[in-house]
This record gives sequence, structure tokens and C-alpha cells, in this order.
Amino acid sequence: MAPVRVTRQQALSWRLRRQHLLSGAASAPEVVRTLAAVSMNGSDPDLAVRRRLAASGAPGEVRRCLAAGRLLRTFSFRGSVQLMAPETAGHYLALRAAGRQWELRSWVEHYRLPAEAWPELRAIVREVVQAGPVPPQAVADALSGNRRLGHLAPELAQPNITLIKPLAWQGDIVLGPDLDGPLTIQSPAQAPSWAGIPELDEAGHLAVLDHAGAYGPTTPAHVHYWLGEGLSAGRARIDRWLAEVADRLVEVDVEGEPRWVLADDLDELAATRPESSVVLLPAKDAWVMGPGTKDTWVVPVEHRTSMTRGAHPVVVDGVVRGTWRLRDGGVQLDCADAPAAEAAAEAERLEGLLRSPSGSTAGR
Repeated sequence: MAPVRVTRQQALSWRLRRQHLLSGAASAPEVVRTLAAVSMNGSDPDLAVRRRLAASGAPGEVRRCLAAGRLLRTFSFRGSVQLMAPETAGHYLALRAAGRQWELRSWVEHYRLPAEAWPELRAIVREVVQAGPVPPQAVADALSGNRRLGHLAPELAQPNITLIKPLAWQGDIVLGPDLDGPLTIQSPAQAPSWAGIPELDEAGHLAVLDHAGAYGPTTPAHVHYWLGEGLSAGRARIDRWLAEVADRLVEVDVEGEPRWVLADDLDELAATRPESSVVLLPAKDAWVMGPGTKDTWVVPVEHRTSMTRGAHPVVVDGVVRGTWRLRDGGVQLDCADAPAAEAAAEAERLEGLLRSPSGSTAGR
């Protein structure tokens, strides 16, 4: 049977809706589960999430969810801090830990920490952070009298982020909820819906399927970018996972290009009617970073540099067509291709999202 044919605009309209940009989600955790991760570095995670909510609420939704344990933040994609959902974070952490970077000879020699010492280190860390959030100094204090691990106390006290990251990837810690004060760490199990770290192949299957569900129609190259370049999951593993979930995916023809979606999503995609839209998003938003700035479906070549450097995108019908910034308390667009009425309505919406309870609009 020949693949179902869809247009690129159908595909982008479907993806916009799937990512809650045409119809809002019920909650912040739903948004983050869909996207897999929301960048905390060089971006505005609160705006990225609230722009996707049916009822956006007041600024600070991400802070409120972190404080309540409905979201967590940890090191994952591209080695940076990401906002993640407790139910699904373990899928991606399992992939990030698969390379077992801490067992490399350079690591072992630099930290004087053989692979067989890691279980003891992890057990000490897990015990300390149960009372979290705690400063890394608390872990350093617990290590200071340990014959085999005491030399790591100064590294944890600094804290040495490079040493902390593998503890996050293995699910021993996440970062504390306070975004303003000194760094703290705590147990991910303090989030009521934390689901733990699944077995690697199970996690790989789930990550591939979740990607197709949120960023489809996709290609193997996009999956390698998302899970390989993003999480260092390994090319051979990713190819195997794609093969093992092939019965859950179906090929579609997007204007002559073969792409894949979840079989369960095929009818919805085929029935999608292109919808005109203008969406203003923060820098490093998942709409751009999910497929990557080299994906010309979403980021035309002439806008790649600005997106890579962290400009705020103006997305017209799913495609980056310009940038925006705040100036003199209002949204200023640098985009000649956005329909005027839709652009004005979206700018007004964005100003409302950014407006503080006092009525002022924070600069970005």
C-alpha cells in the first residue's frame, strides 16, 4: 500500500496543534510531558509553557510547579539544565546515562574514582538528598570522613557540575526548585509522580515513540539529532530502537519526502486542514530546538544564525519568518511576512503573558 500523502503545511499544522500552540493544554506538566524537555538555559521556560496553556494564568507557573513537585529540573539534553516532567524524565535520563561517561579512563584518573566506587558514592548522595533540598556542601560533609571517597568532598562543595551531572543522569539527584538562590539538590522521589529510571531499551523505545508523537512527521535523522546529539544515546542503539518499534510507526509522503508518524496518529494527521497562525515564542523554544536549527522545514537558512544565537522567533504557519523583542514596554516585531491582524493579536497576547501583577511588562 502506498504511503498516505500529506502536504508540509498539513504536517506543520498538525505539529503546532500537537505541541499545544493552536489549542492550549490543561496544565504545565502536560506541556512538558509532550515536549519531553523545556530549556532552562538562554530561554524563558515560563513563557514557553504558559504560551501553550488554555488558561495561561499569572507569570511564575513554572516556579509554582517546581515548588509543588509537579515539574523538576535536571541535567539532560545537550548537557544543560532542562525542565522535565517527573513521569517521563527517567526515559531521557536513562539514555543520557547509557554512555557511562564516568567509567572513561580520563574520568577515573582525574577524579581518582574507579567504576566500582560509584555505587557507594551514589548511596551516600541518595541518603543525604532525601532531606533536600540541600546545598552540595551537605554531600561534601557526608563524604569528608570516608576513606575511599573523602577526596571528593572539595569537588562537591564547589560544586563541580561535571561531577554532579552523572548523579543526575542516574536519577540520584535533581536540582532544587529555587531559581534565584544558591544551587541546591534533592531527590527526584520528592516529586509525587516520579517514575524512576526504566531499563535502557524500554526507555529508548518510549523516547523514540514520544518524539514521533510530538515532533512528527519525523525522520531517522531527526531522531538521531534529538536522542543522539541531544543525549549521546549512541547511533547503533537508536537504529536498533527504531527497528524495534517499527510496527508502531507508519510512513507518510510529505510532498515527496518519506517521513514517519505514530500509526495511531495517521488518521488525525491526514484529516488536518492547514490553519493560518502567527506564534511568538521565546528563544531556544522546543518548536525550534526539537527538530534543530538546521531543519529548513521550521528554520529557513536565512534565519538559522539568529535562532542559533538565541533570538525570539516569529513563527508564521509553523515556519520561522522573523524575530521579536520587547521595546518600551511593548512587543516589536522584525518580520515582514506575518499577516498584520494576526501578528497584532499575537503581540497583544504575548504582552499579556509577560505582564506582571503590577501591570508592568518585564524586559527580555
